[in-house]
Order: sequence, then C-alpha cells, then structure tokens
Amino acid sequence: MSEPSQMPGLKEINSHKKKLNWGEVPAIYHMVATSAGDLDGILTHGFESGYKNLLNKENWNLPKLGGHKDENGVITVQYKPKISLRHVHSEMGYELHCYPNVNGERVNRNMIDYAHCPFKQWIPETMRRLFRVNTLSNFIMYIVQNGDEADLALIKHIYFRVEELIKLLAESFDVIDVRGYTIAEFYQEAYKRKDELDGNIEIAQLNNETE
Repeated sequence: MSEPSQMPGLKEINSHKKKLNWGEVPAIYHMVATSAGDLDGILTHGFESGYKNLLNKENWNLPKLGGHKDENGVITVQYKPKISLRHVHSEMGYELHCYPNVNGERVNRNMIDYAHCPFKQWIPETMRRLFRVNTLSNFIMYIVQNGDEADLALIKHIYFRVEELIKLLAESFDVIDVRGYTIAEFYQEAYKRKDELDGNIEIAQLNNETE
C-alpha cells in the first residue's frame, strides 16, 4: 500500500462509508473504526496502553542503558533499549507485540530487576501487547470478498498509522527486527487466496506462516 500525498482522515472515511450504505454501517466496520480512533489518539488519550507504558522511561534500566536522571527529573540514556516487534493477526484482531532483547535474544518471560534486561520490570502478560485493533483480521477477510472503497480506505488508514507508531518507537528504541505480516501484507495475501479462505482457521494459518 503506497501512501498517497493526501490521505483522508478517519472522520472523512466514516462519513463516506455512511453515504455508501445509506446511513447504515455494519457492526464489524464500526468496531474496527472505533479501534482506529483509539489508535489515532494512543499518545494523547487518557487511558493506559502498552505503547504508552513502553515509552515511560521510569521503567527503563538506567545502569544497563548508561542513563541518568537530572535534577529536573529528565531521563537521558546513552544506549537505546533493544526490542523486537511482531505483527500478530488472530480472530481477536490485529496486535503489535513487543519483546525485550536480552543478550542478543528475544525474551518472552517475566524479568524483574534483571541486570541485562533493558527494563526494570518486564511482565509479558501485561506489557507485551502494545495495542490492538479489534476484529481487524476478520474485517480484512470480509472485505476481500465484499468490501467497498471506504472499507479499503479504513484498512489503509490503520496500516499507515501503525507504521507511523513503529517509526516513532524507533526514535527511542533500537528495534532489532519486526516479524510477521504487516497489515498490508496480510491484506495482500488474503486477497491472493480469497477463493480458498474459510474463516478463522485461515487467519491462524496466515499468521503462522510468518513464525
């Protein structure tokens, strides 16, 4: 999905969807669009998210990163925390997962006050998922068969927002690798195989192909 010079905003996309459907918006579209709105405001909305928590330097392991806090409480580090990211598609939706890189390995277990971990505490159950777009994978499966231009515009909007958020992470973190199908790649693969798709089993199958 190449980014055009001027992308429509989420409000414009939703308005166009209503026009195409005579004011009626399918429930699955509404769920995805609501999650897209949450994604747009992930750094400004008041609610907590794994993404916001990851950027909280109070949980960074300053001795490991050559960092310090000055008299004004500002934290600076000499070395960026090393992390790995993974795009995850399931029947629940799309998620971006994060894993700390410890001694050159991607780690997916509890680590508390571990000298080689870039974070003071890392608890995967509460910290691994940075954000979720509800039902997105099922929505993609639906639109490759029955979607309209507003549906595709919504997918593009979410894809570019996720890519922007990953780029923002790269400003503060050393992103070692990013695994899994991007949203664009998942859509393209689903479109190529739309004649053989059959619900959630295929979502898991597509996701597992990028392990």
